[in-house]
Amino acid sequence: ESRAANASKKEINIQWYIPSLAKPSHHTETKVLLLYAYNTKPVKISNIKIFSSMSVFSGHLWIPLARMISLREKLSNLKQQVEMVMQSSKSLSSASEPTSFLEQSETLKIIPSKKPQMNVAKVHLDEKTEEMAKRCLSEVKALLSVVPALSSPLTEIPFDVTLQSIASLEEMFDPANGCIITEDSLFNWIISLFH
Repeated sequence: ESRAANASKKEINIQWYIPSLAKPSHHTETKVLLLYAYNTKPVKISNIKIFSSMSVFSGHLWIPLARMISLREKLSNLKQQVEMVMQSSKSLSSASEPTSFLEQSETLKIIPSKKPQMNVAKVHLDEKTEEMAKRCLSEVKALLSVVPALSSPLTEIPFDVTLQSIASLEEMFDPANGCIITEDSLFNWIISLFH
């Protein structure tokens, strides 16, 4: 029972393993192990000895450490760029809509929630940010694809870009932490790369 696990919705769980004892030779690059598990339907595991399911999958990939660190930096820059696009679109929309004194006083009454929520609204990217996103996501695709040599660059963004989805991708490539991804369109794209 202490080893029981359950997932109330579909999710991908990502963890990293950095081998400390296996020292690479001078001819090979340092690699880290990406461990993943995901379920495509809600699942509750109460006894691991007798559990079998057609909706739970797991696997691993060896990823070059230098490429992963480089990609994480690019994803971090992309997240900052998406935040800037969101800020500029907010300031444009608020400047074009004059607020009455009554509306201003109403907004002051709103009590902020205790836990800040990451923005899940779809972001409309400008051309520069969209190109930046395509480059980053093409690199994600190349790293996670079973046959990287056959991985062609993306011509369009394969999921809804939200601040949450970009933040989740950045967390996914953080070797110090694992992450859980639940956003529908991002989930579907990532598991398509694992096949």
